[in-house]
Amino acid sequence: MKQKTKNTILTDGGLETDLIFNHQIELEHFAAFPLLENTDQVQTLENYYREYLELAKLNGTGFILESPTWRANLDWGKALGYDEKNLKRVNKLAIQKMQQLKQEYKTCIENVMVSGQIGPRGDGYRVETAMDAAEAQAYHNLQVQVFMAAKVDMVTAITMTYIDEALGIVESAKMHKIPVVISFTLELDGSLPSGETLEQAITTIDEATENYPKYYMINCAHPTHFMYLLEGAKCWKNRIQGLRANASCKSHAELDESTELDVGNKIELGQLHKELQQLLPNLEVFGGCCGTDASHIKAICDHISLV
Repeated sequence: MKQKTKNTILTDGGLETDLIFNHQIELEHFAAFPLLENTDQVQTLENYYREYLELAKLNGTGFILESPTWRANLDWGKALGYDEKNLKRVNKLAIQKMQQLKQEYKTCIENVMVSGQIGPRGDGYRVETAMDAAEAQAYHNLQVQVFMAAKVDMVTAITMTYIDEALGIVESAKMHKIPVVISFTLELDGSLPSGETLEQAITTIDEATENYPKYYMINCAHPTHFMYLLEGAKCWKNRIQGLRANASCKSHAELDESTELDVGNKIELGQLHKELQQLLPNLEVFGGCCGTDASHIKAICDHISLV
């Protein structure tokens, strides 16, 4: 019997680190999307999502199926041997897989959404070669167009490291009239890798696009890196509606050099999310990033208010 969905919406955790460390699957260039075409590994990918969908079913929450396409853009695709035609094909395949899972669970989870995930053109931890907003719009348009044609519920840009790239993705989504979510990664001091502040990022994009993003998120950072910024913050923080935190308190540089998975303190992570609910009045989307798996999301569910 389908459960009535609460305001809380879950999503998945750290897909790539889970596959690498918990399933011993090598991911060239940290890319998960090639698994969609590997008959031996696609079942592992499907089961990964099912574990989180079962959590949503158990807790009576909604769920966002984020496609495994964080690396499925032109530059990373080329490095992995995908030309433009095959890149479009595999992005479409990813959405079809998410839609199949949605069909599988739609009778027991009231609100399941499919999101086409977009990652940064370059590294997710640092800004190397920056684009202006117009260049970013043109660059990311390939994925946005494929996702629109595949009839996703939204597109989500994950691990954005500077304002202009995020703004370009918003402009592309706006042009195609598709809802978009922007998620920024933050350093130990709570700023973007570019040095820009989270407040600057949110207010700049909202002013430039007439508040077009559906909402904003923070990902690939531990709550201790940014919680203090939200205390006493003004209305801009009300635009933050989702969190995908890292399991570890370590810096990006430390995580980049790690050869072992740091799963952090799951109980503390859950408690911190409970505190974040008090700091962010519109927070309702909960997932994870590097180092997290379904057990971390369960710990978060055990601590937060799910109503």
